[in-house]
Amino acid sequence: MHEAITVGSSNVDLGDSLREHVREQVSSMADKYLQHLTRAAVHFNHEGVDFRCSVNVQVGSLPLMAGEALAKDAYQAFNQALEKVAKQLRRTKRAVREDKAQRIDKQVPFG
Repeated sequence: MHEAITVGSSNVDLGDSLREHVREQVSSMADKYLQHLTRAAVHFNHEGVDFRCSVNVQVGSLPLMAGEALAKDAYQAFNQALEKVAKQLRRTKRAVREDKAQRIDKQVPFG
């Protein structure tokens, strides 16, 4: 699944440990929520002394989900942006689960 995840930067030297951290976290988030990661792109750049991280995730046939964060540390910026995407996935999973039709014969009568 790691081949579906791209990690890039404009003007930041990304180390192997950051790239691996990104790939592991995105994979585990996708597995946790909907398990069908189509593609993901993570991009870092500098804004003054801070790091900006953009995370775009495509899961199955759902619309692209995106999160962006600005922080003093690249790991912190990534974690904040990923949490925004995870929140969108949680809400989507809940909506998909609640859209299922309910069986009439399984309803419990009010007592």
